[in-house]
Amino acid sequence: MRIIVLSAFLLSTTMGIAQKGDPATYAKTITMGDLKKHLTIVAGPEMEGRETAMEGQRKAAAYLEAEYKRMGLKPGNGSSYQANFPLYQLELLSSKISVNGQPFTADKDYAASVSMIANGTNTYNEVVFVGYGISDSSRNDYANLDVKGKIVLVLEGTPGGNSGPANPRGAGSVFGKMNTARTKGAAGVLVVSKNFPKTTPSQTKGGMSLTKPTTEPAAGISVNEEIASALLGRTAKLSIDQMAQLNKGIYRSELKIIADKKVNDLESSNVIAVLPGTDKADEYVFVTSHYDHEGIINGEIYYGADDDGSGTVSVLEIAEAFVAAKKKGDGPRRTMVFMNVSGEEKGLLGSRYYSEHPIFPLDKTTVDLNIDMVGRIDPTYKGDSMNYVYVIGDDKLSSDLAPITNEVNKKYSNMELDRRFNDPKDPNRFYYRSDHYNFAAKGVPVIFYFNGTHRDYHRPTDTVEKINFDVMEKRARLIYHTAWVIANKDTMLKRDIPLNMPPR
Repeated sequence: MRIIVLSAFLLSTTMGIAQKGDPATYAKTITMGDLKKHLTIVAGPEMEGRETAMEGQRKAAAYLEAEYKRMGLKPGNGSSYQANFPLYQLELLSSKISVNGQPFTADKDYAASVSMIANGTNTYNEVVFVGYGISDSSRNDYANLDVKGKIVLVLEGTPGGNSGPANPRGAGSVFGKMNTARTKGAAGVLVVSKNFPKTTPSQTKGGMSLTKPTTEPAAGISVNEEIASALLGRTAKLSIDQMAQLNKGIYRSELKIIADKKVNDLESSNVIAVLPGTDKADEYVFVTSHYDHEGIINGEIYYGADDDGSGTVSVLEIAEAFVAAKKKGDGPRRTMVFMNVSGEEKGLLGSRYYSEHPIFPLDKTTVDLNIDMVGRIDPTYKGDSMNYVYVIGDDKLSSDLAPITNEVNKKYSNMELDRRFNDPKDPNRFYYRSDHYNFAAKGVPVIFYFNGTHRDYHRPTDTVEKINFDVMEKRARLIYHTAWVIANKDTMLKRDIPLNMPPR
């Protein structure tokens, strides 16, 4: 007992925190059994993959709200535990394409996604054929051609028959060709492809956004060789190789593109619960996760047990540990905010909405501890080396964070803190890929806890049976202890490292 008390005293002195009861006592309430109990529900089939703005997500939100109520936490949005926010999604109801009056069929003859086709009826009396449509240092298929305001017809692939360029965004890729045409002022791009009929339907629903779409895109449609041949004035089908031998230039044909699109008004919510602090109640420590996932795709549920059911139920357990401490008179000095956001898989939308419409002042928010995927082991770690967690972002914004993380880990967890993803040159760019980023972008110090990716990432096989609850418990306890220290420090974390983040 004397050793424990002395150790707690040393930590409180080095970290600048007020003396309180032993936090390890309350950390023991975070258990493998409780984590599994919660995750079996959150990542169960009745939650339908928790897709943002869908019924499964609403069921998950209701479960989280009920758990916070059971614990006795206060609602974080006035009298409500849920903070709703609007979302918008484009939907393509139908589309038609005809050439010189001859109709063609979607997915059999052409593919038009909702984000790449303009609404209404648009008729063009000519197309500009630009061959492979490459314009770089090696060749210029646009030489002496004016494509401004016109539809460009371009062949997939590159000269020589290579239809799969190494660089997916290079000049010879579909993306590169569309981008080149648009920078030259084209009204739209038709890419001639051999990949018809399509084995999977075109995307009729677009991505979700926080702002209502107000502009129509230029057309970017994939067409088969029959449509292209008709546009080039041929009665018989030409192959792509045969088309490549034709002269570039204007070909006169009537092209009619009809699309019926609408904007769907949707709604989602962040779930927020609060444990008021004591003498520093007007300062805040956030512990966050995202509770949404991919939903149901082609009839299969994407369960999202690790991503991010694991983080979500860890937040629940950490909240319960703080509640237990408060009941014993060891409540945190700062107010604890437990927030599970949605819309992460759609582009960090829930956390972005919160950062732009904060309920608690961001300048009084000392840290966001974000938990996204903490229930698995990635291929880097095997066997006896499973006792690790990736720690991302504690070297940015505040020089206080890394020392706290290290000291807390040394005292309570003794895990390997792997910071390899802090490297700004790391190609994964994980620092920008979870909800802590929206706090960091506002200057709030953050730590992102992560187990790395694995073969079940964003697949229907990310299930509860594959979770390592032993290591998940250790990670959740480490985060709890870190939150405890920060919540009880005499001062807020310094913000002494300049905000210097490249564009995402």
